[in-house]
Amino acid sequence: MPELLLDNLRLVLPDRVVSGHLLIADGTIRAIGEGRSASPAALDCEGDYLLPGLVELHTDNLEKHLLPRPGAHWPAAAALRAHDAQLLAAGITTALNAISVGEEDAEEAVDPAQVLAALEAAREDGGLRIEHAVHLRCELPCPDLPQRLQPLLGATELRLLSLMDHTPGQRQFHDLERYRSYSARHGNARDDAGFGARVRQLQRLQRQHADTHRQAVIAFARELGLPLASHDDSELSHVVEAVEAGACIAEFPVNLATAVAARAAGLRVLAGAPNLVRGGSHSGNVAAADLARAGALDALSSDYVPGSLLLAAFQLGAWDGIGLAHAVAMVTRTPAQAIGYRDRGELAVGLRADLLRVRVVRDLPRIESVWVGGERRY
Repeated sequence: MPELLLDNLRLVLPDRVVSGHLLIADGTIRAIGEGRSASPAALDCEGDYLLPGLVELHTDNLEKHLLPRPGAHWPAAAALRAHDAQLLAAGITTALNAISVGEEDAEEAVDPAQVLAALEAAREDGGLRIEHAVHLRCELPCPDLPQRLQPLLGATELRLLSLMDHTPGQRQFHDLERYRSYSARHGNARDDAGFGARVRQLQRLQRQHADTHRQAVIAFARELGLPLASHDDSELSHVVEAVEAGACIAEFPVNLATAVAARAAGLRVLAGAPNLVRGGSHSGNVAAADLARAGALDALSSDYVPGSLLLAAFQLGAWDGIGLAHAVAMVTRTPAQAIGYRDRGELAVGLRADLLRVRVVRDLPRIESVWVGGERRY
């Protein structure tokens, strides 16, 4: 791979933005300098921003391709390639694909083993243009969760386990009417009697299995040395449980109090970039902007909109007291470090050359180029 010198850039470094140039060699960042380069071989980037490639810890986008409509399952290999292209175009160069294990509704479920097999096959045949890893979402009330989870734990690039509990009446679905609306949007509308029976059934499964399965997932994480995330914490007791479990990430806290408590306890708080872009949560939970104002936001996830990650970083970067360097770290360095990636996530000599060239047009960031491991892919 030939050397490439990028010049006339606004480099988004870990702590500041500077005008400068950057040299790529052998897939890594070889040198960084301030000011213009004297080399006639340099590529003039016309004052565009240069960012680290975005690091995504919880994308549900693959499941959208696998199940584009309720009950309409799509071939896993084709879904994965479409998903990969979409993430690349959004500037995401490292993605943890969130795959549900123990989904409550068969119509909504995808086969995790099939997805993991498709990922491995695509990786082997060079069919992926960004780096994909795996985040297994463990639905604790599922009656046979440990049996479902066990054969998946040897997956290549498994990087994260999360403790999930979508039982209606608590956490994300503490408001049963919101749960009813969510179910209807996903093709599971029921009359009052059917809805009530379904809620009671799910609550019964939670009482029977959630506590035992929580301990099983914690044990798996410790045995394999995997990071663990809590999810949708809505009570201070949930934060206490997350700390006791050894979690290092608090995903999508439902309210400000739990986010503040989680951060005070040493967990990294992850919120949704779509929440920040839209100005609030689509499900009625705390606004990501309020977390940022309170100093209780560490990282962002594109969740269900890949293009939201870069947009949210630039929106947040325009805030007084935050700035672009800090905002970009929320979508690069912080998520990378949270799960143990030490070779990416910032512009620094010796790290992987996962890079984005970004131009701001009409106040919107537009990706001009994407390099993954020093190779231009977009």
